[in-house]
Amino acid sequence: MSPVGGMLCDVPGIHLGHVTSGDTGVTVVVAPGGAFAGVDVRGGGPGTRETDLLEPHNTVQQVHAVALCGGSAYGLAAADGVMYALEERGIGFPVLGPDRPGPIVPIVPAAVIFDLLVGDPTNRPTREHGLTAVDHALAGRQREVSGSIGAGTGATAGHLRGGFGQASTTVGEFVVAAGIVANPVGEVVDPTTGTLYGAPGRPAVDVDKLAAVPHPAADLNTTIGVIATNAPVTKAQAKRLALTGHDGLARAVRPSHSPMDGDTLFALSTGDGTGVDATLLASLCAAAADCVQNAIVDAVTSASPGHGLTTYRELIP
Repeated sequence: MSPVGGMLCDVPGIHLGHVTSGDTGVTVVVAPGGAFAGVDVRGGGPGTRETDLLEPHNTVQQVHAVALCGGSAYGLAAADGVMYALEERGIGFPVLGPDRPGPIVPIVPAAVIFDLLVGDPTNRPTREHGLTAVDHALAGRQREVSGSIGAGTGATAGHLRGGFGQASTTVGEFVVAAGIVANPVGEVVDPTTGTLYGAPGRPAVDVDKLAAVPHPAADLNTTIGVIATNAPVTKAQAKRLALTGHDGLARAVRPSHSPMDGDTLFALSTGDGTGVDATLLASLCAAAADCVQNAIVDAVTSASPGHGLTTYRELIP
């Protein structure tokens, strides 16, 4: 494995867009050509949409976007806007088949984070935010942005400000990447050493200052995100990528997958779905876990001050 540009959009066929609205927001991952998809929900308090559809035994094989939303369960409304934006562009599942005219239904799974204790709890993502996020994604102007943006705006990571982070790598000729909204109940920094669990080589924070920071979210959080690849995995193999991606979450956050988290990872493949052998799948899974870990680190280290939240960078001596 070797690093590439460090962006989710390093994967061909993947587009990324954000809308930030005050203290919350929406992040949308769009695959206009469709993507074979799986999901794994590990947290005890998830807020999701269209996740049953992604189980390997169910009929629809591809999705057209994934919406990552702030606003707790209210934020799922943004996924409606994503659907309508895609429908307007003729992107979706052809109900009567690809060769007959008829309605299309964009397949848009979604997951939310709990961010209602940051700022105004009545300010939530809307249908209009979802529409605009798709516009931004397809315009391609937000590919490189990490930190306090989109669904990561109101995110917290233990005692620190969380955010949206990205990472990518290559496995042979294929790219694997992750885009993560880091909003965990657990800590991303070891309170005894001040080092990041997911990147112990990064500068350590001042542990005394860290101990003085109040926990901003009262143990109500969630980490959500998307793993993407252009490797031609099947829908069932995409599920395996999502499963293994949680290993990276567990490396970067302690504890993870708590009863009060809603940890959810989607996996998308823009390949042709013909499948890969077990050896390649194992390498892709390892890369997925690494990318999730590194994307969480990117989210936390890229966060900017605001909304009364303390950032990692502010605590470095």
